[in-house]
Amino acid sequence: MAEFRHETERLVLRDWRDADWAEFFRVTNTPAVMGWLGGVLDEAGKEATRARVESCAASNGFCFWAIERKDDAALLGFCGLKRANAPGSTVIDKMEVGWRLREDAWGKGYAKEAAIAAIDAGFDRFHADEIVALTVIDNEASWGLMKRLGMRRRAELDYPDARYDPPWRDTIVYSIDRPAWEKQRG
Repeated sequence: MAEFRHETERLVLRDWRDADWAEFFRVTNTPAVMGWLGGVLDEAGKEATRARVESCAASNGFCFWAIERKDDAALLGFCGLKRANAPGSTVIDKMEVGWRLREDAWGKGYAKEAAIAAIDAGFDRFHADEIVALTVIDNEASWGLMKRLGMRRRAELDYPDARYDPPWRDTIVYSIDRPAWEKQRG
């Protein structure tokens, strides 16, 4: 399969390179970034994260892509798509958009720019009918971005993720379908 690469005004979303992983964990495996993601990962957690992303990409032909800033080639984190697969989830197999960016990239519009590119790819390249996004209720920055992307809260799909204890257990769901995305992108 051809390497995935998508450029936006300021970013490149692309497949991972082996050398990316050490830098990704250096800049994102921090208390601030991981605060709503279950906490800072130990070595086993980092290995499991890498294995999940690589397995997802191999199985589906897509997953969370590395985000590189065009100006300086800095690795900012990841953003992309996967099939929702949390045990007990109400959205199993739905196309899910997700992101994780380093703290010094927050508040600059990078997450929104990358998420728009990922959602575009989800509908145009991977033929999704609907795309979901997941977070916990207290992660206002994440669900705030979901709202700015035009996604709507789907409280009827919220679920407890048994893999985690509070405050990470109770998952909330946002979604957008193709017609709504196309209408707002005009």
